[in-house]
Amino acid sequence: MTAHLAPRAPLWFPPADSADEDGLVAVGGDLSPRRLLLAYDSGIFPWYDEGLPPLWWSPDPRTVLDAAHLHVSRSLARTLRRGRFALTFDRAFVDVMHGCAERRRGGTWIIRAMLAAYERLHRLGHAHSVEVRLRDELVGGLYGVLMGQVFFGESMFSRERDASKAALARLAAIVHAADIERDIGTDPLGPGLNAIGVGGLDVESDDHELLRHGMFVYDALYAWCATQTSASA
Repeated sequence: MTAHLAPRAPLWFPPADSADEDGLVAVGGDLSPRRLLLAYDSGIFPWYDEGLPPLWWSPDPRTVLDAAHLHVSRSLARTLRRGRFALTFDRAFVDVMHGCAERRRGGTWIIRAMLAAYERLHRLGHAHSVEVRLRDELVGGLYGVLMGQVFFGESMFSRERDASKAALARLAAIVHAADIERDIGTDPLGPGLNAIGVGGLDVESDDHELLRHGMFVYDALYAWCATQTSASA
């Protein structure tokens, strides 16, 4: 039975494995920084439409993106070799969120409350963005939450062909070069991985211990984040 959380209810979630067949764990509560961080640490994430209370999800199975076996097409490989795009870190968090929230067919779950909540997490040092630029113009990116050495990616966008693919490929290369076992991605971004042609594998939630951590996990992006932060200091 789905749990119902009152607004500003005590910080608590039912176990992620209590989700219904659609992956819904709980309804209600709030998007305070403490509740969001507890959700990610419990393998749960918010995803809902304007006008609804917060909906908290933990789908099973989840989509895994293996950094060592990322499919990179010949055309994308040429784009990467030519250095067409420049990648930056935490230079335009709000702009990336708005890019991800741009209206598409079917609308967006990145509603005003989510924008405000993740901007708060960013100011507190928990949420970060990766920007993709072409001739100094923001043409793609992704954002998510960093906890310890795990990055939980929330969403990505592209305004230029191959921008999102290039971001994923570069990040996967960083993960692989860091000698980390794998790069893990889970729904709702999982279908997007297949849509842009990089592929993904559905796994059961107990197939990998790190799946308890959340939506779209970059196992070693932390090391790259630390490098970028040091370089810009």
